[in-house]
Amino acid sequence: MSKLNKKEIIKVLETIAVYLEIKGENSFKVSAYRKAANALERDERTIEEIKDPAALQGIGKGTGAIIQELIDTGQANLLSKLVEELPDGLLPLLKVPNLGGKKIGKLYQELQVVDVETLRKACEDKKVQKLAGFGEKTEEKILAALQDFGKRPERLTIAQMIPVAELVKSWLNEIEGIIRYELAGSFRRGRETVKDLDFILSTDDPTAVGEQIVAIKNIKGVIGHGDTKISVEFQFDDLIVPADFRMVKDDEFATTLHHFTGSKDHNVMMRQRAKARGEKISEYGVEIEETEEVKTFETEADFFKHFGLQYIPPEVREGKEEISIFEKKHKLLEEEDIKSDLHMHTTWSDGAHSIEEMIEACRNRGYNHIAITDHSKFLKVANGLTVERLKRQHEEIRTINEGLKNFTVFTGIEMDILPDGSLDYEDELLEQVDFVIASIHSGFQQDVKTIMKRLKNAMENPHVDMIAHPTGRVIGRRTGYPVDFEELIELALKTDTILELNANPNRLDLSAEWVKEAQAAGAKIAVNTDAHRYETLDHMSIGVKTARRGWLKKENVVNTWSTKKLTEFLNKRR
Repeated sequence: MSKLNKKEIIKVLETIAVYLEIKGENSFKVSAYRKAANALERDERTIEEIKDPAALQGIGKGTGAIIQELIDTGQANLLSKLVEELPDGLLPLLKVPNLGGKKIGKLYQELQVVDVETLRKACEDKKVQKLAGFGEKTEEKILAALQDFGKRPERLTIAQMIPVAELVKSWLNEIEGIIRYELAGSFRRGRETVKDLDFILSTDDPTAVGEQIVAIKNIKGVIGHGDTKISVEFQFDDLIVPADFRMVKDDEFATTLHHFTGSKDHNVMMRQRAKARGEKISEYGVEIEETEEVKTFETEADFFKHFGLQYIPPEVREGKEEISIFEKKHKLLEEEDIKSDLHMHTTWSDGAHSIEEMIEACRNRGYNHIAITDHSKFLKVANGLTVERLKRQHEEIRTINEGLKNFTVFTGIEMDILPDGSLDYEDELLEQVDFVIASIHSGFQQDVKTIMKRLKNAMENPHVDMIAHPTGRVIGRRTGYPVDFEELIELALKTDTILELNANPNRLDLSAEWVKEAQAAGAKIAVNTDAHRYETLDHMSIGVKTARRGWLKKENVVNTWSTKKLTEFLNKRR
C-alpha cells in the first residue's frame, strides 16, 4: 500500500512546481510537474492500481521517478531540498491575493523579497510596480491585502480547531493523574467559530498534572500557571490557538463542565431556575441555601435531573427555548441514526480513493447504502465526468452491486447548475441516474434573482433529487452567493427536493439557523460529508452537531432512512 494516496501525491507535485517557479527554474521544468499532477488527476485509478506512473501520458522519466519515490517512501527528496533552499517567509505569501508562484519568484529574485515585511517595504518604496507583469494597481492591491495579512483573528473556524483539539486530546491521554477530561466551551456546543479551547480535567493531584500540561508539545507560551487553571498558546505553523486547562476535584467535574460549556445565556436561565428553588449554581456544585449543603453530581445528566429536566445537549444550550422544551423528553438527531452518506467523490473525479475503498469505509461505519456522486463535466478542474465516463462508471457500480450483500451503492452525480441556469447533462441521461445532486460552483457574483432562477430551474427538474451546499459558503473565507432562503425552502417543499447540510467543517451549509427553518417548514434534509477521501467521512459527526444546533430530528433526515424507503422516494420522484 502507498504511504500517500493519489490526492496527496498530486499535491506534492503541485507544491514542487510552485517551489521551482519561485526559485526561477525554466518554465518547461515547472510545467513537467504540473502535467504529471494533471495526468494523475485525470486517471480514474487509485495510485495502487497504477502500476507504472511513468507510462501515463504527461508523466516523464524524471517526474515518474519522483512519483515512485513518493509511493515507496511517502517523501520526495527534491521537495525537501527546495524547502531548505528557499526562505521560510516566501510560502506564506501564496495566501496574498493575486500572488502565485511565478510572481513571488520575480519578487524574490529581482527585489530580494523574502517575507511579508520585505514585500510591504518594496510596495511602499514603489519598487513592485516597476516589475514586468505587476504595475501600479497590482502594487496597490498587494499593499491593501497586507494591511490585515498575518493578523490574528479573534475567532478561529471549527475546521481549524478540530485537528488541534484532537491532537491535544491525544496528549492529555498520556498524562498521568487525570481521572477524566472533556472539551467545553463553544467548541463543545458546535459553534462555527471558536475563540479558544477550554478543557475541564478532574484530578487529585493538580500540581503534578499541571507540570505535565506545560510540558506538552507545540506550546508557544504559558500565559498563566495557577493551582487550578493553566492558560497556554499552542502554535502549529502560522496558527496560534489559545487554550485553558481547568483542574477540579472529580465530584465537581459535572457542574464545572456544565458551567464552562455555557453558553452564558443558558447558564443565566439555569441559575434563575435554581434561585426559584432556593438554590445557587456555581461551577463547583449546587448550594442548597437553607442548609448550605453543596450538592455535586456524577454526570451532567444527573445535574439536569436535579432541576427536573431531561439532559440538554450542549448544541442547544443557547439560552433560548431549551429549558422549557427539555422539561419533557425531546430527541434530536444522533450520529447512530445515520444510515448512509449521499454525497462523496472518488478517483473518477477529484477524490483520493476508489469506489471500492469508499464502499469499504462506509460499510465499516455501519451504513446500509451510499451514493457515489463524482463531479459533472462542466467542472474540468475537478476532472468532471464526460457523458461517456459517467455511463462507464455507473456500469461499474451496477457490477459492484451484484457482488454486495446487505449494502447498496446508488449511482449518482454532483451536477453543476451552469451560470445560464441550464443543467450540465440532458434529461435523457439524468433519468438513468439513481441519485442526482445539483450544485452551484460558478457565477457566485450573480445577483440573488439570477441565483434563485438557477436553483429554481434545477429543483423543478424531476430528475434532481438534492441541492448540495445551498449557499456555496466557505466559513471564514467566502460568504458564498446570495440566496433567498424563504424561497429556497418554499421551492424544496413544492418540488420535494432534498436540501443538504454539508458536513464539511469548512462549509456546514446549510447553517444551523436555516436547518431549523427548513425543518419547521417540513422540508427534507440530508446530512452528507461531501467526502473526497475516506478519512473525511468522519466529518459526519460535526455535520450532526450542526444539525442538532438546528434542532433537527431523525424523522426529517433522508439519510436516516432504510434503503427501501430511499429507493421508493427516488422512484416516486421519477
